Amino acid sequence: MIVTYHSGKIALAGALAAGLAAGSAAQAAPGKSDVLNTYADIALAGYQDSLATAQALDAAIQALVASPSEATLLAARAAWVAARAPYQQTEVYRFGNAIVDDWEGRVNAWPLDEGLIDYVDAGYGLDSDENALYTVNVIANASLTVNGKAVDAGKITPVLLSDTLHEAEEVEANVATGYHAIEFLLWGQDLNGTGAGAGTRPHTDFDTANCTGGNCERRNQYLTSASTLLLSDLVEMVGNWEDGGAARKALMLNEDAGITTILTGMGSLSYGELAGERMKLGLLLHDPEEEHDCFADNTHNSHYFNQIGIRNVYTGHYRRADGSVVSGPSLSDLVAATDGALDQEIKAKLNATVGAMAAMKARAESVEAYDQMIGEGNAEGNAVVQAAIDGLIDQTRSIERGVSSLGLAAIPFEGSDSLDNPSAVFE
Repeated sequence: MIVTYHSGKIALAGALAAGLAAGSAAQAAPGKSDVLNTYADIALAGYQDSLATAQALDAAIQALVASPSEATLLAARAAWVAARAPYQQTEVYRFGNAIVDDWEGRVNAWPLDEGLIDYVDAGYGLDSDENALYTVNVIANASLTVNGKAVDAGKITPVLLSDTLHEAEEVEANVATGYHAIEFLLWGQDLNGTGAGAGTRPHTDFDTANCTGGNCERRNQYLTSASTLLLSDLVEMVGNWEDGGAARKALMLNEDAGITTILTGMGSLSYGELAGERMKLGLLLHDPEEEHDCFADNTHNSHYFNQIGIRNVYTGHYRRADGSVVSGPSLSDLVAATDGALDQEIKAKLNATVGAMAAMKARAESVEAYDQMIGEGNAEGNAVVQAAIDGLIDQTRSIERGVSSLGLAAIPFEGSDSLDNPSAVFE
């Protein structure tokens, strides 16, 4: 009897402890509005950091134009690479936030037909059935015809780039503004295929006294105009996430819709956009033209920081460019309150993919560039990229379970033929 009594007492105590723990977990679960505020605060900090690094890039561009040299060109390139790190962490906000998605094409549209902007190698070709402006070369031509109308391009200004040339004639490849237009101007074409090396534009392309490439003054006008636009676009997006800003207000209108927005960004960037269009497509085709930061050979960083951004919004933790941290109640906390094991699984998979991306990044910085990794016949390089893709796909499956655990309607994450129907890629 004594044994039975103590055994029952222990069982009862265990049950009470479990009940208290469950109640404690429920009480500890953050309010959805608190989670949304953390998400918005991280967005604000990320865009503020993007603006600050773009301002440093603009200063480096001004120095290059004022005094072209190998040193000032290298400094401008370094500033561009630095500016990509915080911006790429914000791309998780594009999917689900209509305000961000509508704006994103101005700053990060890709790929681009660089012949719209400047001179290109003869191997680029002279025309395209899909783009009448394929080689219009605005830097070399003060008079243009767009949509059948004459355009005065006597001076290259921000307005000319944004209002007339960007996505001109409704062709998405006519990218006249943003990070990648600036990248092309700073590096020039990467003509190495899957061989070693990035673009090699000389500093004399910006030197009006010793000009190579022709039209150096106009090239400087284009570069400074594109930088001015990037700054104004980032100022706009910072404002959208400040208190009372349009993006923050839209997010907070409905709590469940807001949580769905976070998950939509995570799943769509993770699966269709990053694993599919930015990575698997290039790997299937073994095509260096399918790498994201193709002129600078910076694609490894671009992909790595996309994944860091996905983890940031799940864990509610963002390390700013100055080393300070923005953190608060998170989606992770919400999932943990309903399914602790699933929360641990999601975090473990996010970390595993960060690790796979870090391995790819380390290889790019010590062995071979990303465009070489995806080259045909490079089994080892291909495997490193595929491991990162596999991680992205695997974490997406767990993110889908997170949607279900929170009682939300299924989310149609962005897909990609390269993942869902690979044979279509070759048709």
